[in-house]
Amino acid sequence: MSTEKPDITAAELSDNSRDVESADKSAVDTVHTDEAMRVLAAYTGDQTWTDEEENKLRRKIDWKLMPVLCLTYSLQYYDKAMISQAALFGLREDLDLMVGNRYSWIASIFYLGFIIGAYPCMYLAQRYPVERVAAATVFLWGLTLILTTVCNSYQGVYAQRFFLGFLESGVSPMFMLIVGSWYRKPEQAMRMGIWYCCTGYVSIISPLINYGFGLIGGGVSSWRYMYYFGGALTMVWGVALLFVLPPDPIRAKGFNERERYIIVARVRSNNSGVRNMTFKPDQVTDLVTDIKFWLLFSVSLLSMIANGPISAFVPLIIRGFGFSQLNSLLLLCPAGFWAGTLMLIFSYLAFKLKNARTYLIFVAQMGTVLACLLLWRLPMSSKVGLLFGTTILPSVGAGYAVLMGLQVANTAGYTKRSIASSGIYIGYCLGNFVGPLAFKADDAPRYPRGFIIVLITAIVAAVLVIVYRFVCIWENKRRDKAGTAEGFDHAYEDDLTDRKNPQFRYIM
Repeated sequence: MSTEKPDITAAELSDNSRDVESADKSAVDTVHTDEAMRVLAAYTGDQTWTDEEENKLRRKIDWKLMPVLCLTYSLQYYDKAMISQAALFGLREDLDLMVGNRYSWIASIFYLGFIIGAYPCMYLAQRYPVERVAAATVFLWGLTLILTTVCNSYQGVYAQRFFLGFLESGVSPMFMLIVGSWYRKPEQAMRMGIWYCCTGYVSIISPLINYGFGLIGGGVSSWRYMYYFGGALTMVWGVALLFVLPPDPIRAKGFNERERYIIVARVRSNNSGVRNMTFKPDQVTDLVTDIKFWLLFSVSLLSMIANGPISAFVPLIIRGFGFSQLNSLLLLCPAGFWAGTLMLIFSYLAFKLKNARTYLIFVAQMGTVLACLLLWRLPMSSKVGLLFGTTILPSVGAGYAVLMGLQVANTAGYTKRSIASSGIYIGYCLGNFVGPLAFKADDAPRYPRGFIIVLITAIVAAVLVIVYRFVCIWENKRRDKAGTAEGFDHAYEDDLTDRKNPQFRYIM
């Protein structure tokens, strides 16, 4: 898929890899070191490679990995966001959700399941083969999705939404971990964006699919057809995932000995692990005392409050502008195109422009700020401006796509990176939990108080990401002054965290 040239050349990587090969090959301690050391220690062939050879191998990785991640994430967002489209076709009436803020809670309680499920899922993904954990969770969430159709009260659908969130919670953290194991730092942002942009592009397709289901029942309980289709499709894909998801460079099929060696050797420049099944409590302590993690956690939480209206209320907001049920679905398509395209563009810019990631997140936040101002202040007669606001409201997603890659690239130590990936996603979940609750039923269809809250939190998130940038700049300068140059001599041997490895440098 890509032919980009890395910042560090293949020659430099292979020269550095040779240093590892001079170490004692008789024993590799994978309790304290990464399992990638076994691959490096066992390889007896030529330890150098060309840029052309590496580019060809990277394209092979892309075609094996990206389609699988994209389809899985598309299904996740399709299933997760189905509630907002089903709400147009009788779901709220059938499940007694028209009383008070019950509908807001049905959107929020999903993310309560996310919060509770994220860490258990990531623990399983570290302890057991990630492809098995992913396949099981996808299959089970497909089954849970179908069970929406047997709910006949708001209490039943509350329980169903909680367990759906619990099961879907591990997908993004697992994908962040997978990308961090296969790709070098400069390559990660673009790959994060490729699969994350599916949240936008699937929003073009899903209204068209559900438009068809809406016609079947004429709007009378036709929402159930949506859940039958989505759940069955997800269960089938869950079974397939067991066979098509490449787990990690050490165990993945389809690579010869030399290719596997190059994959493992080249990602040493990340100064983070590839696979280490030993849980290290000291790395958890390192994480919870790291101000950089808490800054990104806060940005994730505050920015994702905007996702409340995006995922649960935009169809209802558009309906409030005076459009029919079916036309309200179709008018979601421009927002999906905007979101998906902006995610790809920002991810590409994050790859091409050195140390521009925090600026890109800031710009994405400003897009959502503009949308909130339009939806809050424009009169109902300005339908073009209001629809433009709903279209650019998902700009925040482009910033989050960049933020995920930033977190992975700036975190080392396999346990720390695993927990940090879940931690950022906990922030995402908390934001999504709070967001729908800001949109009260008695504020419909304009929801002014909700958009004021989103406006304020989006601005604060934009400020915090700039603070994060200056913290990273300060830390890099401090390490430069200490006299230790950037390098990756001990990336696998010690499984050091980014804070304990003086050779580590943060990107911005």
